[in-house]
Formats: sequence, C-alpha cells, structure tokens
Amino acid sequence: MERSNQSAVKMMTLAAMITALTIVMGLMPRIPLLLIPVPIVLQNMGVMMAGDMLGTRYGTLSVGIFLLLVSLGLPILSGGLGGAVVFLGATGGYLVAWLFAPLVINLIKNVLKGKIKNQLILSLLSVWLGGAVFIDVFGAFWLAIQAPMPLSTAMFSTLLFISGDTIKAILVIIIANRLEKIVHLN
Repeated sequence: MERSNQSAVKMMTLAAMITALTIVMGLMPRIPLLLIPVPIVLQNMGVMMAGDMLGTRYGTLSVGIFLLLVSLGLPILSGGLGGAVVFLGATGGYLVAWLFAPLVINLIKNVLKGKIKNQLILSLLSVWLGGAVFIDVFGAFWLAIQAPMPLSTAMFSTLLFISGDTIKAILVIIIANRLEKIVHLN
C-alpha cells in the first residue's frame, strides 16, 4: 500500500476511534442547568479532540458521522437522546456548531501559527476558541430563537459553560498530545 493510502487509512481509523470515544462520553450523565434548557455534557470534548487531532477534513468526518448517527435515531447523546428532533430543540444550535468546530479550530490554528511558537499554547488557544467559545456562541444564537429568550440573555448564559469548557479544552490538549505521540501523528 502506498504511503498516502496508509496515511488516509490511519486518519480514517483515528476518526472512527474519536467518533466512538464521543459516543462513549455520552454515557456520562448530563448536568442540567436551572437557568437554561441546555445541559452540561462531556461529549464536546470529543468534538474538540476531533478538530485538534484530525484536522478539518477528518475531524469534520468524525463529528459528521456522529451527528448522522444521532439524526438516524441512535440514542448516543448524553441522556440517551437521539433522533432528528434534537436538532430542533434548545441544543440544536450547539449540535450544528459541533459540525463546524473542526474547521474553526483549524482556521484559528492556521491564522495563529506564525504568531504563537509554542505548539501546546497554539493548540489550546485554537481548541478553546474554536471548540468552546465558537460552539457556545453559535448555540446561544439558536437558543435565543428556540427558547425564546432575548439574545443578550442567551449570550450571557454562555458564561455558564465557559469555565467548564476551558477545563475540557485543557484536558483535550493533554490527552491529544499524549495520543499523537502514541499514534505518531507528529
């Protein structure tokens, strides 16, 4: 097998593994918030990891397959949820943002690449901005429409997620850094 084919197979295998990991993260119970109808979940770590480790193409593939399985009705979201109807609910904007997060993470990484020399800081900032802030802000727009609530209230509610998502981004970078050494991505 050619080197490029081996690389593609390796990346598709890793994408499948991160999709499976995202599904497993759904087994962790969701934490409901009293102020808004959007819970705290662990699965966005899988999305962040897909964007950081797999890049735009394979990261989007991994998240896209996960969301396709959700839309087909598999109860793989936290709390055992699944089906196309979840995309119409209060969390729909967050789920749609998940699909675009690998692209945003890698766009930010490419823009900052020449400005930030430390690879861990570059990855952390990219994952945090693209995998936490972007998703939370995008989701808040949909929440404002769906809830319905004023956009300012929906945006303010994003603050409920930022500290936890920051911790998740740090954990993703630590885990991804170790995994990349094991699977020889770098």
